[in-house]
Amino acid sequence: MNKFLFSFCLLTSSVFANDFTGTYQCEGNDVSEGAYQGEVIMKKIPEFSKDNYASYDFVLKVPGFGDYYGFASANGLDVAVYFALDDRKNEDYGVGIAKFKQSENQSWSFHKFYFEPGYKGGNTGFEDCIQVKK
Repeated sequence: MNKFLFSFCLLTSSVFANDFTGTYQCEGNDVSEGAYQGEVIMKKIPEFSKDNYASYDFVLKVPGFGDYYGFASANGLDVAVYFALDDRKNEDYGVGIAKFKQSENQSWSFHKFYFEPGYKGGNTGFEDCIQVKK
């Protein structure tokens, strides 16, 4: 590969944001609720994305609990997430930080830590999610 093409490939991969749009199957462990499974759906919002930064609509669907709607903001492989269940009584909302990585088959996965300040006096948990559909 010539040096110009190699340099161009490195430059374009570092300047333009990755696209994490897709559906992910997740396994989580919540300090208050225990183990759970869910599905995350992310959709990039191009008009609010630039260079190495990207904005997303975000939904986490957890059977038995409901759909947590929110949004995400990415810088490279680091993604901040806000999510909320439409349930003001239980204050089931929070923020998370996720680290994405890409497999050899080009699908994405992520590991997320989250914090819910109002849920049951404060709560945390982890999720591991694997992309199943782009």
